[in-house]
Amino acid sequence: MKQSTSDTAAPSDPTAMSGLQLLRAWADNPDDGRPSIGRLLGMRPVRVDEGSVSFAVTPQPDFANPLGTVHGGICATLLDSVMGCAVHTTLGPGIGYGTLELKVNYVRTVPTDGVRLTATGRVIHAGRQVATAEGRVEDERGRPIEAWPSARASRISCVRRERNRPIPVVITDHARDGGDGYPSDTRIL
Repeated sequence: MKQSTSDTAAPSDPTAMSGLQLLRAWADNPDDGRPSIGRLLGMRPVRVDEGSVSFAVTPQPDFANPLGTVHGGICATLLDSVMGCAVHTTLGPGIGYGTLELKVNYVRTVPTDGVRLTATGRVIHAGRQVATAEGRVEDERGRPIEAWPSARASRISCVRRERNRPIPVVITDHARDGGDGYPSDTRIL
């Protein structure tokens, strides 16, 4: 796994770790045995930097949809993971996040023949309460599985929250598009 910077030894208490420390600790020991969606799907860390992460997964026959290609939910889950974790790398200890919205535009199907997929998530805006990231999934030949970068990019919005505090309600007026495919009127209550 590649890192652009190295951290000093991270604390052993995950609640005392920043998001970047926590993800780098997982990247150093991805087979730690803790239940997670990454373990379930066989995700492997490729790169963990502040504001950007990459994970890889090799599709299995069990990932197939009724037509025999990889179910779109696998790529969506991979994108949700890398984009959410990219946001997580920007958060301090005790601060969590949750996905508010996930948008994916596929451009090709993926076979279940064991071709490795690599997804990269990158933070494009980290506000005080809401962060937005974009992501891309590519096959081993560098071909995109979904559209990026463009106004139709795969994107995620996450809400930041402190531990033991309720997640705020987000109200979005989808009828008011800001020209980039995202609503111009989003309020946090």
